Amino acid sequence: MVQTIEKSLATFLEGDLGEVEEAVRKAAATEILPRFRQLAADEIVEKNGPHDLVTVADRLAEEQLTHALTALLPGSVVVGEEAVHADPSVLGALGGDAPVWIVDPVDGTRQFVHGDPGFATLVCLAHRGELLASWTYAPALDELAVARRGGGAVLNGVPLRSGSPEPGRELTVAISHYDFTTDEEKRVLATLLTDGVAPRPCGSAGLEYLAVARGTLDSLAFTWENAWDHAAGLLLVAEAGGASATVAGEPFRITGGNALPLSAARDEKTLRHILGLLASAG
Repeated sequence: MVQTIEKSLATFLEGDLGEVEEAVRKAAATEILPRFRQLAADEIVEKNGPHDLVTVADRLAEEQLTHALTALLPGSVVVGEEAVHADPSVLGALGGDAPVWIVDPVDGTRQFVHGDPGFATLVCLAHRGELLASWTYAPALDELAVARRGGGAVLNGVPLRSGSPEPGRELTVAISHYDFTTDEEKRVLATLLTDGVAPRPCGSAGLEYLAVARGTLDSLAFTWENAWDHAAGLLLVAEAGGASATVAGEPFRITGGNALPLSAARDEKTLRHILGLLASAG
């Protein structure tokens, strides 16, 4: 059975993966965009507080993607943000033998609710902890970034390269939004308030990773480890030439148990500088 799944996965990855893009675009076109700036009050629900929101668009888009993606790759499973919220045991699939689609239907729900176009649909295909392919789609901005392990990254079909910051220029760094951080996390992130670094609160995590991959943001530092927020972006940054690691200098594990914060950057030098500052908090 395991060999059959691996053969099916290998065959799938050898294709052009265009059907995945179609599934992502369709979910956004049918369940997300029609509700953008059109949400009724009863279509927005607080999950864990006033800043942690979910909408009917999140739930329906995830349901549609779950059906579509598992049909494209028989034997695969889905770990979606809303499914995990309903049943945390779903997370166990990240460490299983089946290929897993990691889905965040609306990354940046707060932006979506407030009519800000800076939200995204994130999908990443992984197997036994290895990130294989990812899709970062900003439907309101009509931007789709795709990455394939060992195959590079593209944005709307154009190759992405993160490049390196100009020597001597202040580094721009997106950090976990203060509304979502503990006092201890704020203390650690405060190490970035230093000469040569300009931290700012992040928006959609997926779009911040895209900004690093396209070279318009130098680095990011996040203090949480939900796989659906990071998987697609980590592969995108890596395939665009960037680098990432936890504050312990280790690769991020989608199965959890990471030393945090996690950082990604346009190049290895920038990554090491940001991680060094974060580690100085002790």
